[in-house]
Amino acid sequence: MAQPPYDPYGYASQDPYAQQQYPPAQVQHHYYGSAPVAVRTNGMATAAMILGIIGIFTCGFGSILAVIFGHVAQGQIRRTGEGGSGMAVAGLIMGYIMLALGLLYWIVVVGLYGAAWWTINESGSGSTY
Repeated sequence: MAQPPYDPYGYASQDPYAQQQYPPAQVQHHYYGSAPVAVRTNGMATAAMILGIIGIFTCGFGSILAVIFGHVAQGQIRRTGEGGSGMAVAGLIMGYIMLALGLLYWIVVVGLYGAAWWTINESGSGSTY
């Protein structure tokens, strides 16, 4: 019969430097309350973004409404804590850009027609008083 190997530490084959055996960890479930509630999106913010997009494709029609709805939506979002701040800002940006481009367009058009009208009137009046 074979004898067990000599144990210099006297721990009956328990080596103090050996890796300890731990029982498997219990699975712990963490419940932190109910499921997260989705934040409502402000309707005015959605309208501002949609009107801003429509304003791009319709040469500025609806842009003034996008700006108005965007400002109203930002006020409501600050007051109520609803979601949709990004949509309100997007509607404002698109609305302001299209308003600026529309204003620039009308300045150029009126300037060209005004210059043409002035040229016609100056060249047509050849008589002196």
